[in-house]
Amino acid sequence: MATPTSVATCAFSDFRRLMPDSLNVLEWTYLGNPVTAWLIAVAAFAGTIAIVLLARRYLFTRFEDHAARTATRVDDAIVEILRRTGFFLALVLAVAIAVHLLLVEPVILSRVRRVVLLALLVQAGLWGNGLFDVWIERYTRERITVDAGSVTTIRALLLLAKLLLWSVLLLLAMANVFDVNISALLTGLGIGGIAVALAVQNILGDLFASLSIVLDKPFVVGDFIIVDGLPGTVEDIGLKTTRVRALSGEQLIFSNTDLLKARIRNFKRMSERRIVFSVGIEYGTPVAKVEQVPQMIRDIITRTPNTRLDRSHFFSYGDSSLVIETAYFVLSPEYVTYMDIQQSINLEIARRFEALGINFAFPTRTVIVRQEQVAAAARTLLTDGVDAPGR
Repeated sequence: MATPTSVATCAFSDFRRLMPDSLNVLEWTYLGNPVTAWLIAVAAFAGTIAIVLLARRYLFTRFEDHAARTATRVDDAIVEILRRTGFFLALVLAVAIAVHLLLVEPVILSRVRRVVLLALLVQAGLWGNGLFDVWIERYTRERITVDAGSVTTIRALLLLAKLLLWSVLLLLAMANVFDVNISALLTGLGIGGIAVALAVQNILGDLFASLSIVLDKPFVVGDFIIVDGLPGTVEDIGLKTTRVRALSGEQLIFSNTDLLKARIRNFKRMSERRIVFSVGIEYGTPVAKVEQVPQMIRDIITRTPNTRLDRSHFFSYGDSSLVIETAYFVLSPEYVTYMDIQQSINLEIARRFEALGINFAFPTRTVIVRQEQVAAAARTLLTDGVDAPGR
C-alpha cells in the first residue's frame, strides 16, 4: 500500500517532467529573446513615451509663460513647435528604441527605421507649418491696419511655401522610405516646370514683383503716388496688379512688373514740402523799392507758422518784369496746408506792395516809333505812288 509520502513524490516527479529544464521564468525565451530582454524593451518603450510627453508638457508650459511676457518671435516659434509635436512621434521613437534592445531580423530593423524616418518627415512638415503660421500671424497683427493688401499677398505666397515644403518632404520619403527612384521623376518635373514657367512667365513675373513690393515696400495701401504722370491713392496690392484711385475718380490698374520698372513718386513719405515761387514787378520801379522786396518777402515767410525760409533774391530781368524768386519749406506734407500757407503769403505780399506803391508786372509790349523813321516811310510811300504805272 502506497504511503502519502510516496504519492507526493510521484506527483512532483510528473510536474517536473511537464516543466522546462529551468524553473527561472526570467530565463525563458520568446521569439529568440529571453524574458529579461522583453522586460527591458517594454520598460524602455514606456519610459521613452513618458519622458517625451513629460518633457514636452514641461517645456511647453515654461516657454508659453515666457512668450506671453516678451515680444520676440523665437519663444513663439518654440511654443508652436512643442504644440505641434504629436504623440505618434513619441510612440514611434519608443518602438524604435525597444526594437533595438531585442534580437530581431535585419528586415524588421530596416522596416522600423523606415517608419521612424517617415514619422520624422511628417513631424518636420508639421513643424514647418507651425513656423510659417507663427510668422504670418505676427506679420498680420502688425500690418493688417496699415497695409491689408500686403497681408493678402503674403498669405498667398505662404500657401505656395507650404506646398513647396510638403513637396520636398514627399520626395524625400519616396526616395528614402519607399525606395522609389526619383531621378527620372525630378527630370520630368524639371522639364515640365520649364515648360510651365515659359507659359506663365508673365504671371510669375508679376507674382515675384508683388513679393518685391510687399517686402521692399516702395509704397503701401493708402499712399499717394504718381506713376508716369498719373497721380492717385493706392487701394490694393494684388498678386498680379496694383489698383490706384485717381484724383478724378477713376481706378487705375498697373501691372506689378510695370510698377517696378517705373519711376514712382511717393508723396506719403514726404516729411516737408519745398516751394519755389516768383513775383514780377514793373520795370521803372525805383531801385530802392526793388531792393526792399526780397527782405520784405523773407520777413513775411519768417512770420508765417509752419514754414522755414530758404532764400529770396532779385533773380533776373524778365521779358516784362523784374523777377524776385523765393524758396521756402512747408513743415507739413499736407497739400491743403501748403495751399493755405501760400495763400496767406500771397495776400500779405499784395498788402505790402500796395502800401509801398509797388506794382505787379503783367505781360506788356512797348512799341517805340521815331519821328525820322515815320517821315522816311511817308516819302517812300509817296514816291512809290507817283512812279506806279497807270497813274
